[in-house]
Amino acid sequence: MRVAVVGGTGLAGRHVVEALRRSGQDAVAIARSMGVDVITGAGLAEALAGVDSVVDVLNLPAASADEARSRFGAATTRLLAAEQEARVGHHVLLSILGLDRLEGNAHYAGKRRQEELSMAGPVPVTIVRAAQFHEFAGMVVDWTRRGGVAIVPPLLVQPIAASDVGAVLAEVATGEPRGDVVDLAGPEPQDLVDMARRTLAARGEMIRLVPSWSGPFGVEAAGEVLLPGPDARLAETTFRRLARRGRPVVDPTRADHR
Repeated sequence: MRVAVVGGTGLAGRHVVEALRRSGQDAVAIARSMGVDVITGAGLAEALAGVDSVVDVLNLPAASADEARSRFGAATTRLLAAEQEARVGHHVLLSILGLDRLEGNAHYAGKRRQEELSMAGPVPVTIVRAAQFHEFAGMVVDWTRRGGVAIVPPLLVQPIAASDVGAVLAEVATGEPRGDVVDLAGPEPQDLVDMARRTLAARGEMIRLVPSWSGPFGVEAAGEVLLPGPDARLAETTFRRLARRGRPVVDPTRADHR
């Protein structure tokens, strides 16, 4: 199969492309750095020529909920129209576990709009809602760090390795459209503040962490809101395994905001 990965050079996208190629598929990475812009449509029709499935892992940062809805809405509308024109048979969207339970996060508002348009769009769809990636704690520290202090929300999450997400998305993209949502998480719950401490220890950094709901996640995210339900698919790679390896921090300008 020929599968296009929108956002194919980012954190999740690279793993999708690698998983597709390992399984013998023809993977096409779509990104602005490769001359294709989903926002303007430049190069999009050419990139989708002969494509059977599209995996959308595009990340669009926005300062407000309205901006997020507008940016994700415009990009998704353009992408689905181009897919319809190219006769693409399956649209696979990477979304966020617990997306339907949180209202106050601007990025989540944009992703909800993206889901709505994808479900109602002209191309058969499967949505994969994945838990936060293992790199998320380190990214939060880098986003909120001011001098030697960083604010980290005391979230309870069940993080997943980006490589596991890539493998599942590749599998879904080469299968039949489901027309519904698949929940995906890692093997065990973790406290985000503790994850941040262990990430910093692996990086050899000394930063004081302040647990607080004053950032992008409010108190509505407390408790088990972001944990998977009983029907979720669970991957195998644990956060402990990656923390012991001392993995370097992901460049937040290229990583998915999860």
